[in-house]
Amino acid sequence: MAWFKKTAVTSSDPSKKVKIPEGLWVKCADCKEIVYRKEFEKNLKVCPKCNYHSRIGVKERIALTTDAGSFVEIAVELQSCDPLDFTDTIAYKERILSNQSKAGLKDAVTAGTAAINKNPAVVAVMDFSFMGGSMGSAVGEKMVRAAEAAIEHRLPLIVFTSSGGARMQEGIFSLMQMAKVSAAVGRLKKYPLPYITVLTDPTFGGVSASFAMLGDIIIAEPKSLIGFAGARVIQQTINQQLPDDFQQAEFLLKKGLIDKVVHRKDLKTSIARLIRMLRGAPKNA
Repeated sequence: MAWFKKTAVTSSDPSKKVKIPEGLWVKCADCKEIVYRKEFEKNLKVCPKCNYHSRIGVKERIALTTDAGSFVEIAVELQSCDPLDFTDTIAYKERILSNQSKAGLKDAVTAGTAAINKNPAVVAVMDFSFMGGSMGSAVGEKMVRAAEAAIEHRLPLIVFTSSGGARMQEGIFSLMQMAKVSAAVGRLKKYPLPYITVLTDPTFGGVSASFAMLGDIIIAEPKSLIGFAGARVIQQTINQQLPDDFQQAEFLLKKGLIDKVVHRKDLKTSIARLIRMLRGAPKNA
């Protein structure tokens, strides 16, 4: 009888299979949850489940922070050379060209004049996608020129940091930028002009050990990793268990190393308010 006979299961028609487009979902780098890409981007690339602020590029940062059409770049053509003729697995010159092609940037920082809620300022933004946001001679020089532009036009300087530290391919030339940039931003106090730093994930090494932590006001995005050496190196050095939130922005705020943790959607408003407060304060405040 037909009731007791097994019927062969035929494969479905390939043309009728549901095709799911690639890139529809995003995996959070922190909580590892899968998030719908449109929801993720609508939330400014902040995970809706754990509030982790994913890294964003220079163009996105400028669009989120400055008034539309107000950004005018300075030192456009400035880029790193190869003072040490450094060659690893890939020649340094080739690595620079490769990163310029991928990131669409001349180097790891972009600076220019802009308006933030109608408050004029000089803005410098670091991009981790360009050689890990490493600080070479070009990055240091652009930062100095940003500080000089702020002094020339009597504007506040706003810096967004995202870096793994000094650029090893430039050796001592890279390390010199720590003192060079620190001296440049130190001259702002003479006028006086506000200097606000916004630490994003990650901010480490020579950048955190110099101009990143010299701001009159230091802001950080939630859950951003901030420090000098990595947690694993520190733990091996001191031979002690570190807290789970060690080097996160909230941990640094608790310890008094930064002033405020601000969600990405509130950064523009917060910076504009700080500029008005600092520019309006009396000289002896």
